[in-house]
Amino acid sequence: MRIWLSNIFSRIVHIQTHSARKGERSPNFLRSFATTTKMASTTEPLGDFPFWGLLPRKETGVVSLLSKNPNFDGRGTVIAIFDSGVDPGAPGLQVTTEGKVKVIDRIDASGAGDVDTSTVVEATDGVIAGLTGRKLKVPESWVNPSGKFHIGVKSAYTLYPQRLRERIIKERKEKQWDPVHKILLAEAQRKLQLLENNKSNGSNNGASPNSLIDKMTKEDAETRVSLLNSLEKKYNDLGPAYDCVLYHDGDVWRACIDTSERGELESGIHLGEYRITHQWASLTSADQYNISINVHNDGNILEIVGMCSSHGTHVASIASANFPDAPERNGVAPGAQIVSITIGDNRIGSMETGTALARAMMRVMENSFYKVDVINMSYGEHAHWSNSSRLGELAHEVVNKYGVIWVSSAGNHGPALATVGVPPDFQSDSIIGVGAYVSPDMMTAEYSMIEKLPGCPYTWSSRGPTADGARGVTVCAPGGAITSVPTFTLRSNQLMNGTSMASPHTAGCVALIVSAVKLKSIPYSPYSVRRAIQNTAMALDVDVFAQGHGLIQVDRAVEHILQHCNSIEDKVRFMVECGSERKKGIHLRNWLADKPVDMSVTVEPVLLDDTRADANQKLSFCMEMVLTSNAPWIRAPSCLQMSYTARSFQVSIDPRGLERGRVYFASVKAYNASNVEKGIMFEVPITIVVPVIDLLHGYKYTCPAEVFRAGCVRRHFLYVPVESTWATVTLKSSHSEKCQRFTLHAVQLKPDCSVKTIEFYKVVNLGSNESSTFVLGVRGGYTLEVCLARWWSSLVDGQVEIDVDFHSLRPSHEEVTLFCSDGVQRVDVRAGLRPEEVSPQAYLKHHTQVLTPTESKVEVLGGLRDTIPGGRPVYQLILSYNLSVSKAAEVTPKCALLSDVLYESAFESQLWMLFDHNKQLLGSGDAYCTKYSLKLEKGEYTIRLHVRHERPDLLEKLSDLPLTVLTKLSQEVKLDVYTSFNAAVTCGKKAQSLSLGTGAVQPLYLTAPSLTDKTLKGLGLTPGQALLGTLSFAKDEQVRKADQYPLRVVVTELPCKKRSSTSTATSPEEKKETKTHTEYLEALRDLQTAWIAKLDCESGEQLHKELMAAHPEHLAAQLARLQALDAGGAQNRQAVIAQAKQVVSSVDVAPLLAFYGTKTDTRSDAAKIKTQMDKQRNTLLEAHCRHGSALSADLIPLQHPERPQESVEQLDAITVEIMKFVEPSDSKVIGFFASYYQVRGFDGLAARLIQRQCEEKWTRENEAKLTEAYTRLGWTHAASLIANSHPLRFPTSFTLF
Repeated sequence: MRIWLSNIFSRIVHIQTHSARKGERSPNFLRSFATTTKMASTTEPLGDFPFWGLLPRKETGVVSLLSKNPNFDGRGTVIAIFDSGVDPGAPGLQVTTEGKVKVIDRIDASGAGDVDTSTVVEATDGVIAGLTGRKLKVPESWVNPSGKFHIGVKSAYTLYPQRLRERIIKERKEKQWDPVHKILLAEAQRKLQLLENNKSNGSNNGASPNSLIDKMTKEDAETRVSLLNSLEKKYNDLGPAYDCVLYHDGDVWRACIDTSERGELESGIHLGEYRITHQWASLTSADQYNISINVHNDGNILEIVGMCSSHGTHVASIASANFPDAPERNGVAPGAQIVSITIGDNRIGSMETGTALARAMMRVMENSFYKVDVINMSYGEHAHWSNSSRLGELAHEVVNKYGVIWVSSAGNHGPALATVGVPPDFQSDSIIGVGAYVSPDMMTAEYSMIEKLPGCPYTWSSRGPTADGARGVTVCAPGGAITSVPTFTLRSNQLMNGTSMASPHTAGCVALIVSAVKLKSIPYSPYSVRRAIQNTAMALDVDVFAQGHGLIQVDRAVEHILQHCNSIEDKVRFMVECGSERKKGIHLRNWLADKPVDMSVTVEPVLLDDTRADANQKLSFCMEMVLTSNAPWIRAPSCLQMSYTARSFQVSIDPRGLERGRVYFASVKAYNASNVEKGIMFEVPITIVVPVIDLLHGYKYTCPAEVFRAGCVRRHFLYVPVESTWATVTLKSSHSEKCQRFTLHAVQLKPDCSVKTIEFYKVVNLGSNESSTFVLGVRGGYTLEVCLARWWSSLVDGQVEIDVDFHSLRPSHEEVTLFCSDGVQRVDVRAGLRPEEVSPQAYLKHHTQVLTPTESKVEVLGGLRDTIPGGRPVYQLILSYNLSVSKAAEVTPKCALLSDVLYESAFESQLWMLFDHNKQLLGSGDAYCTKYSLKLEKGEYTIRLHVRHERPDLLEKLSDLPLTVLTKLSQEVKLDVYTSFNAAVTCGKKAQSLSLGTGAVQPLYLTAPSLTDKTLKGLGLTPGQALLGTLSFAKDEQVRKADQYPLRVVVTELPCKKRSSTSTATSPEEKKETKTHTEYLEALRDLQTAWIAKLDCESGEQLHKELMAAHPEHLAAQLARLQALDAGGAQNRQAVIAQAKQVVSSVDVAPLLAFYGTKTDTRSDAAKIKTQMDKQRNTLLEAHCRHGSALSADLIPLQHPERPQESVEQLDAITVEIMKFVEPSDSKVIGFFASYYQVRGFDGLAARLIQRQCEEKWTRENEAKLTEAYTRLGWTHAASLIANSHPLRFPTSFTLF
């Protein structure tokens, strides 16, 4: 997720006021405090608090506009907030200035709040059986004409944001767990200490039952302490599982969430659909987490709407908060209404998903409930390209077909250039991108700075241009505010800063403009509003790439749009395309800048909703344009006549004579010749970088010391030598006695790669006359920007010198692939710039396996939230994969075809979810696979992948889509590297450190790893699987981290078992073995034995008798009969006991004990003998266990005094016999010992064994046993924790996408 919110300088300002639940505040609390409080150390009066700086509005003309036109306050407009969700209970978000509901709709577009309510039931005697197993009492006051209820289950923790979840877990543990657990632990420790103190010095250490019981008594006490400590350490609260009941009252869908967890629906949360009822409530009094509901698919899906962070509420408050009793705290457009659309998905840490974005856009395009005028989106990512994508197509429709004005944050990835993300960098240049500005008043009120500094862009605010030449940043606005946050934070307001805050400020300004033109009944479009904003913005004396057209001035924009209305171009956008690649502007960067360049520019006027626009408007469109350029290095025509068609012209750019190492920006501007005063109609933005190409010695660049003041940004552009693979940047400070804070940001842009592909970012603190050196990976042939910025709030000036040195150890392969069957792979390394020290290292870090779908299904979604206006339903593809994990490991699922693309993807969205064998959701992930790894225990898992698109035929093509699973190796595997081929094949001397002269080439030889290596042996490698790692060549550790290359080892064969040196080849005839009649009879006997347990009791008994008559000593037949009897249940217990005794008596124990007491068996047929002995031992153990379990089953229901001593002594004897061969924790006997310990009252030992069974595989049966064991121990808090989470561990179906 890239929420455009900077945490730097973020601090909480919690104003303590008296408040009601709906957020009323004492209006003059701070003012009265400031004016009445006196300080003892001074007689001077204290000044008023600068409220205007908490949520700055003066700087952008908001105060000026509303003082003259109070009704232009946003009334009549609707702002859609694409974010993490808006809390309708937060201060200032209840009503508009007209008294209307502020938040008119709440939608969770992500699907994270969905509840599967497809199960339909009817009440019996006013009671419903909930899916949690609770009996739900239906209140008599409910009106349900159909009598049908849709039911489901929802985990509270899946709704909570991470910080709220952490708080609630902590509070629940402190209130419900700790008080009980600490007492139990202290009591267990006291009893253990008492046992140790009373222990007899002469106790018998023999193997008699009495001594065994004494030993177990002490072990049980120790186990109880150990288990309690383990429970504390492994405490895992899955949270409440709430029953959800949904029904239709004849007018509206209503839902009840049983937060009582006792089936008392009367005391649960009862809400109607929010859009209709505007009802919301806190989930519990402890969490203060306000939710509402929506309903889809005729009641089969309940959507619980909450918030995945506090970000969206803060954003909405900046845009539109209204405080009737404290107007100084108002947002920018207090009269506007809000539609909250959650695009952050709680399942992946509040990251936005394609599904959520698509649903959000569908909702604002067109609906019958309200008309959205403005979108604010303070979310986004960096994209590799912006010229085509599915989400880009939908965004294009939102603005250019449905006329919604879209405002978005530029990003917090500055200060380097071209760091603007998507949405401002979508394929359509119709989205208003906003940079972040900090004013002097903000410095005082929000940051409590000692002195004011000149206003400037925040250091971290993203800069333009986009990779394809658009400005990226349209305007800038105040990027910080102290305003309302959700009630679940338990605070009334908070300081947040970022372009996330600048964007809603601008969106609020847009709402003011729209409010004005609506009240004046003036037609408008996204284009006329945008041009008014651009043409009236106040240009600042700062970096053009950070401010765009300047600081937004809404009062001027309103005046402009009212003055220049009803023009022919008001509903026209001018689509600018530059060059053969049809880019949005001209951006020349990776070039030598040594000769003029001619670039073709095509401009086409396009009406809003062009396909349905009036033909007469197209026919009447005609404009005479005057073109002008503000730079001498640009030549362009002076005029352009336009009708409703595309026109082209040439722009000539001559970089000769421009100072190298710098960036230059200009534009070709077009004015309406008949109304020049209206301002620019369109522009062709032109950014050219003139890099330094002549480096000292071909690899060194030095910039003399320069003065850096607060907010100062200096950029150096260097054309990286083709051979270079890394660089060092050295910063040397001077002329300052204080520590100086800088941001060092180095970026290279590769075609169709995001700005994050090759970049280095570091916040640096330089002391007086201190120097620091940093290593960054580079790629030759691309211009490198080295950007150094002084922190915006720095009060002291300083000087810094910059040195850049390029180095080269360039391999012959950018990515090295080694096939195990090849054995050796050659890689040549060249030192192309200067002498270098080489010390090659190759490590394998991950194992990859490819899964193919076990199930594939394409289905139509449809419904209100999954249908594009115009009756265009969306389809989804769901793919299922089975994953087997042989031992505990950290895994990362990766869909290679869809990885690392979201906004630029050809598909609408992709999301995977990983489930255990019980269908419990363990984790989720999206396109950015490296962000999501899961630690899994040994077991079987299911991964479900979901892909969406409007076209089902495209989804069908993905029905066999493979999924890659990366497993992190328990230990990195180092490959051997040699400097000669012969050394590699003979395992000779390995490569050590060596020196390469300038231009020298060193061959290196990598050898395949041994697949019998202890780290690789247990992976279950199969041909076609791969091992991934990295290869580096430099000697310096820092360089190895910065300059490394992908390494892939492909498994082509499996390790063979060693053959005997004396073996000789045999012919096929010799390999054939002749079977004897005796072997036939044995096979027939074994087949009959296998059928004993399969037949009915009477037939099985008859077959058993026949077998025993023919084979009196055949143990397998006796064991099979025992198994058949035991499967018959309690009525066969006596027969089981008798048969078990028969099996035991048939086994000669002495030889078994002698065999297992022998350390080494040197006989030639030792393996065969061991197999026979293991078979007899296992038969003996199974007979003992079934015998003992049958005895225990009869004893457990009885109270201790009622249990026959004879039976108990038999159990003790069985225990002694079993323990001659195995420990109680052995999987073959663990079930018996759990029962035995229960009979003997050693509930701690029993619980330990059952806990191990649960750790091996958590099943319903094992969970029930563990809960029962904890209950017998009196550990009701642990039993309740497990019981309450049962519905979450064993859901009835997979979680919905």
